[in-house]
Amino acid sequence: MSSDTRLFRSFVFAHARKRQEKKKEALLFSHPLACMIGVCCVFLSVTSWALSVQAEPSHGISMHGSPKYKKDFSHLSYANPKAPKGGKIAYAGQGSFDSLNPFLLKGVAPRGLWDVEYGHNVYEPLMIRAADEAFSLYGLLVEWADMPEDRSSITFKLRSEARFSDGHALDVDDVIFTVNLLKEYGRPAFQSRIKRIKDMVRLSDDQIRFVFHDGKDRELPLLIAALPVLPAHAIDPAKFAKSGLNHFIGSGPYLIDKMEPGTRLVLKRNPDYWGKDLPVKRGMDNFDQISIEYFRDNTAMFEAFKKGAFDMLPESDPARWANQYDFPAAIAGKVLQKTFQSRLPKGMSGFAFNTRRAVFADRRVRRALASLFDFHWVNKNLYHGLFRRTGSYFQNSDLSALTLKASDMELALLSPFKDSFDKAILNGTYRPVSAKDGRDMRKVMGAALKALRDAGYSLVDGVMKSSHTGRPLTFEFLATTKEQERLALAYSRILERLGIVMRIRTIDSAQYWERRKTMDFDMIKMSWSASLSPGNEQFSRWHSSQRDKDGWFNQAGAQDPAIDAMIDALLAAKSSKDFTAAVRAFDRALINGYYVVPLFHKAESWLGIWSHIGIPDGQPLGGYLSSSWWDLRAR
Repeated sequence: MSSDTRLFRSFVFAHARKRQEKKKEALLFSHPLACMIGVCCVFLSVTSWALSVQAEPSHGISMHGSPKYKKDFSHLSYANPKAPKGGKIAYAGQGSFDSLNPFLLKGVAPRGLWDVEYGHNVYEPLMIRAADEAFSLYGLLVEWADMPEDRSSITFKLRSEARFSDGHALDVDDVIFTVNLLKEYGRPAFQSRIKRIKDMVRLSDDQIRFVFHDGKDRELPLLIAALPVLPAHAIDPAKFAKSGLNHFIGSGPYLIDKMEPGTRLVLKRNPDYWGKDLPVKRGMDNFDQISIEYFRDNTAMFEAFKKGAFDMLPESDPARWANQYDFPAAIAGKVLQKTFQSRLPKGMSGFAFNTRRAVFADRRVRRALASLFDFHWVNKNLYHGLFRRTGSYFQNSDLSALTLKASDMELALLSPFKDSFDKAILNGTYRPVSAKDGRDMRKVMGAALKALRDAGYSLVDGVMKSSHTGRPLTFEFLATTKEQERLALAYSRILERLGIVMRIRTIDSAQYWERRKTMDFDMIKMSWSASLSPGNEQFSRWHSSQRDKDGWFNQAGAQDPAIDAMIDALLAAKSSKDFTAAVRAFDRALINGYYVVPLFHKAESWLGIWSHIGIPDGQPLGGYLSSSWWDLRAR
């Protein structure tokens, strides 16, 4: 254990013991780690306070423009304030879990403790995101936020009624404790945010101000507002750091009730939940019990769903959606097939090249290999023609560059890197290569063969080899599901015709996630979700500085100054127009890198759901949000 770590642990233990003392005048931190984030004392000079002009405190903040909901709003549009409380809902997941700590990189935590889809059930953020806006946050643990126009700081006023599940009042000391805890032990995404804090000022027991090094990253105040708050009086940092099946209390509407290691987690409603009457909570968190059960594979999960082991199944298999919802419960109307229209970008799904591997280091090789996926055959023969080809990382949105000629604003951003771009990507004529039929595929293969020759490969006795080293063009595809294996086999058959060998290795979920986390693979199937407000998550996924860091983020190993510059531009954008131009330029840079063999997407979201689950009329951008549902049997 390092001396800094020992000092940190000593500090947080002492801080937890003393937190009940009212510290009107005190240093916020007394150990070397504190100085790493620039927090030295409570007092700032008049000059420091004058660095930026504070705006009016507000109940909500937004990335661009103003929040949709006014101060006196009664409930969110996708929630039913009259929804009955009671009953239960069961979810399912594939794989397993070995941790109950969702804030650490170490271990795999179950869903439902701290996530957007199933809800911030156990742990809560300072402000909560509205699911029907691109990126707006509203006060949850805080009453208001104060953010100046230049976004050089943000100040929060905690709610006096906020409580942890043991009844202990939540105050600024808990916020300070959490920031230090996550800075030392948290996931890289948390650490990345926190290291950009210049000063953290304890204004009072219920007010705290975060000061940033500059306002260039205009998303940063919102990311700080989305941080969780953990109880200083109830967390042992040593146990927190070890991950495992230790669990801690939070301030959320649910408590951990039961846990079967690796297979099942049960949450129960906290009858004394402090925030149930807040506008952001009316009509939400309606079930008395939430359970999440894990299954070995997708087939076992579907069989369990048919028998009523859990209540909803997001469907990804077109063949099953089209042909297999004829089981007794579905015929009787107890299980419904619901289709939702998502207003969010479709994101990218593809076979990801690990460019750290020598075989994929050459962009020309990646471009040639990406052209050899036989989408039309796969879509027709495996998926009933229900998929559409993906070509953009922000497909089906105004943020996508696909089919659009680069605007003057985009060209200005891309000007230093313009010579490295394919012309088709800049002029809007680029499409992912999709052979129409067998004859067309032979033309595609011919073009790929020529491209590989230009990249230094030649076909020798039926084997594609490097002209310089004599090594065959061969790599391994790492799979963890039958669907991934089936797709890989369809791709490998085309590669074989050009003398390229793709070995397919299927491993269990635990081994797969560990190898993915440590970047120990040649190629895997990846999906990058997308929103209407891409921001710092793109830094983690694509920035050059993240290339050699473990943690499931920059999977492709991107190291491109054009990508880095476009991330900087989208984070600094002040207007919607500037932001859209920056994201489209970023999209072009990602496409130009040929980091994936692009796959496909559904035009709609499919959901199998048992009929006793109630769904409100208003829908979020993603189509549905299960934390707003209720049990019709509870009426």
